[in-house]
Amino acid sequence: MDELIARLPFLLEGALVTVSVSLISAVIAVVLGLITAVAKLSKSRVALGVATVYTTVIRGVPDLLMMLLIFFGGQVLVNDIGAYFGWDYIDIDPFAAGTLTIGFIFGAYLGETFRGAFLAVPVGLLEAGYAYGMSKRQVFARVLVPQMMRHALPGIGNNWLVLMKSTALVAVIGLNEMVYRAGQAGGSTREPFIFYLFVAFMFLAFTTVSIWGLRWAEVRYSLGVRRV
Repeated sequence: MDELIARLPFLLEGALVTVSVSLISAVIAVVLGLITAVAKLSKSRVALGVATVYTTVIRGVPDLLMMLLIFFGGQVLVNDIGAYFGWDYIDIDPFAAGTLTIGFIFGAYLGETFRGAFLAVPVGLLEAGYAYGMSKRQVFARVLVPQMMRHALPGIGNNWLVLMKSTALVAVIGLNEMVYRAGQAGGSTREPFIFYLFVAFMFLAFTTVSIWGLRWAEVRYSLGVRRV
């Protein structure tokens, strides 16, 4: 326990990195998810095909393998291109690689969540917006998205919780976050159990706070909705 207390600031700094990775990855995932959902619902065969390949590949390849492919494969690709133009060696930042990879992975899952939520919005609401003289963009922003969010929130919540736990994967590419630092502390003190147990409690605290926030959001988006 004394070893844990002595290294607590070190671990808490790693926890801040973990939260940062989670939040930035979530923003990337939401943007990609919306684009994917719109592409899957569009009449363009090209957009539908690209979105289908994207979601199929992501859901079929393990997250850890995808992390390694993007980090190491991306670094090789960038440096091959750089060598062609005479650039110096480029070392990809693990933070950038980690956030982009996790956001890219969960963008596919959120794409399916948003697609189902868009389809759950009654067509009559959209027709009412057009009847009021709204443009397609206004109907999308003022009617479709707010109504869609009410249906999407449970799926968004589940994906957010899984995303937050998946940030532990970035430890394999050397990002100095909470799990990585726990491994360092455990290796130096030969007491890994207590440090990994602390990390487990930290993740439990993060997910518990997230669940409270998601419940509040679901209540807010359900105001005025009649429950059967």
